[in-house]
Amino acid sequence: MKRNIFITIMVIICFVLQSTLFKYLAFGGISPNLLIIITAAFGFMCGKTCGLVVGFFSGLLYDIFFGDVLCFHALIYMYIGYINGNFKQIFYKEDIKLPIVLITCSDLLFGFVYYVLMFLLRGRFHFAYYLTGIMVPEVVYTVVVTLVLYPFIRMITSKLDEGEKRSEDSFA
Repeated sequence: MKRNIFITIMVIICFVLQSTLFKYLAFGGISPNLLIIITAAFGFMCGKTCGLVVGFFSGLLYDIFFGDVLCFHALIYMYIGYINGNFKQIFYKEDIKLPIVLITCSDLLFGFVYYVLMFLLRGRFHFAYYLTGIMVPEVVYTVVVTLVLYPFIRMITSKLDEGEKRSEDSFA
């Protein structure tokens, strides 16, 4: 129960930060994608189902406030969370390399799918511009923010795991 409350609070906080504070801290109109960080992190920390649910609600929240098509972002985030959930078996809490690589790949995947569905299908074939002007700078900015945000998420998740383990031990 505590984990679900923490996840809900983190999704809301990241959405608010992404849509307010980081819009003002944007470099050249590019801001980090905090919802990708949260979706990917909970995917590989908690598993496929958690990643899928966090991704769906993160994307749905974004679609409700900023989206042109309802559930467009929710579907993309949901798949990203599910894909990251496949890496739960090889995830080690102490290692930051895997989370950085997964979040980088997730943000690139999001940018590519977004380009294909929103631009390429409309006949806008400027992929090189989109890649160098939007996708790569966003990935770099997202990775920099990940280096700050991820240890905080990992610390809280570890404390929740310890609390759940203690309550299981005292219950048994």
